[in-house]
Amino acid sequence: METTRREFIGTVSLALAGAALPAQAESSRLPIAFSTLGCPAWPWNKILDFAAAHGFSAIELRGLEGNMNLPTHPVFAASRMARTRREIQDHNLRIACVSSSAHLDAPAGPKRSELLAQGRQFMDLAQALGAPYVRVFGTGGGGEKTMMPGDELKERVASGLKELGDDAASRRVTVLIESHDQFVSSGVLADVFRKANSDHVGLLWDAHHTFASGKEDPEFTVGQLGKYIRHTHLKDSIPSGEDRKYVLTGRGDVPLRRQVAALQKIGYSGVFCFEWEKVWHPDLADPEIAIADYGKVMTEYLGRKLR
Repeated sequence: METTRREFIGTVSLALAGAALPAQAESSRLPIAFSTLGCPAWPWNKILDFAAAHGFSAIELRGLEGNMNLPTHPVFAASRMARTRREIQDHNLRIACVSSSAHLDAPAGPKRSELLAQGRQFMDLAQALGAPYVRVFGTGGGGEKTMMPGDELKERVASGLKELGDDAASRRVTVLIESHDQFVSSGVLADVFRKANSDHVGLLWDAHHTFASGKEDPEFTVGQLGKYIRHTHLKDSIPSGEDRKYVLTGRGDVPLRRQVAALQKIGYSGVFCFEWEKVWHPDLADPEIAIADYGKVMTEYLGRKLR
């Protein structure tokens, strides 16, 4: 039976009263993570075991075993939350971000209320897990992907960020908008952040999209938006007709090394998260290959050794 939001919130304090998750994973591990979008068939325990065995310090939650509505997955049920937190801690891991499908472009009405409620449900889950961030989108995708959304759309998205940011404050989480779809231009995103004007709102920098779709060099993007960047999505690709094809890290033409260096230059303290879109592209290399490979490449890029 699905847990109601009231029941879920009522048990959050009990979960938080248990052993606290570490502020960061073992210092000998790289500050790298991977999104569960890349391993849609893996059960919970395999995700934790693989991350720990390959030197990752964190995981981004984006669906689990085909269920994209994470708050409804049994692993995150209120009655199991204390155990789930212990399992994360026992693997010396942390949850870097809880990523929702909520988007903020809908006009006032039932649909917008539903999307904002979805964002709050994911914030509740992030709070229960001790995760600092919840991801949302500006637009829902599937429509016209112009690089310059109109003022009305930017106002709606900024207003939604502000509203969720206000709610996030009491939960000790931050709401991140991902650079995605119509919201990949540094100028557009900076305008949205100014309009939202919230200390509990930030950017999930999908560095692939600002490069491939926004046509921006990483140094420019970080120079414009660095103060807002809290979390990242990194991936590589090559041109394929009018689109692009994802490839293993370092085999494409996306300037990942420069993206990492640009973040290091500003003292970025978040994780470098691999987003392998296996859910949407089942023909991609299996996660056992792609995720382990990412860890090896990032060892070189970050200039550190795996544990």
